[in-house]
Amino acid sequence: MRHGNALRDAIGTAGTTPLIGVYDMYSASIAASHYDGMFVSGFGFAASHYGLPDIGFIAWPDMLAFVERLRGAFPAHHLLVDVDDGYGDPEVAGHVVRRLERAGASGVILEDQKRPRRCGHVAGKQILPLDEYLEKLERVLACRTDLLVVARTDATEEAEILTRAKALAATDADVVLVDGVRDVAAIRRIRESIGDKPLLFNQIAGGRSPRLSLPELSEAGVDVAIYSTPCLFAAHEAMDSALAGLRAADGRLPAAEGGGIGVAQSIELLNGNLRGTRTAPAL
Repeated sequence: MRHGNALRDAIGTAGTTPLIGVYDMYSASIAASHYDGMFVSGFGFAASHYGLPDIGFIAWPDMLAFVERLRGAFPAHHLLVDVDDGYGDPEVAGHVVRRLERAGASGVILEDQKRPRRCGHVAGKQILPLDEYLEKLERVLACRTDLLVVARTDATEEAEILTRAKALAATDADVVLVDGVRDVAAIRRIRESIGDKPLLFNQIAGGRSPRLSLPELSEAGVDVAIYSTPCLFAAHEAMDSALAGLRAADGRLPAAEGGGIGVAQSIELLNGNLRGTRTAPAL
């Protein structure tokens, strides 16, 4: 299956294509029942795999192993992968992209940040000179066959945002992402600046960008939306609440009957992965 072309086709349809951020196999198992596309979020992976903030700790072999497990369990879902800055120089970035494509990734996002990098929605980001980023992007593009490539800029000043967005749109990258966009008016200006190139928008709870519905994003000209952390933050809240309740009850577990999750529900979910026949839900 040509996973890159399948994602291109989805992005090319009317409306905004949603991709849900997952951080481990369990969160992916739940997300796969609701949406046909997943986003392997660097924020979520750094938090889950290392217990560290998203500031450049991810090693590419770890990300590759995760993508291999995802593709094995979810053969029909779109998998867009955050590769940060490509984990180093252009040669490393190209090698990683080749490996991820062979592992079954549908696409990757490559950013223009310097190290130490930051989550796109926090302060302190520094960006590479444009020509240095474009060299790395061109290397990645030369190394892919079917893989979809998202070119991302973390510029924060409006003039630089538009300059970079236009430059990225002029490459053979499939999609352009400006991270941390502050308002709908800015989305529209970016949309106009990149012409017909598909536009991606990143939504993250507590981030710098506005909370917008898929119809609102579509009306603003956004072709694909990634939701970086809904699973991670929901798990954080639910686990904190459950453990506070367990402590308050002096260690007595709540009853699983009546809608709670227990052994049977968990095994049923995981057995779907074991069979290797998980299909994408119709949206």
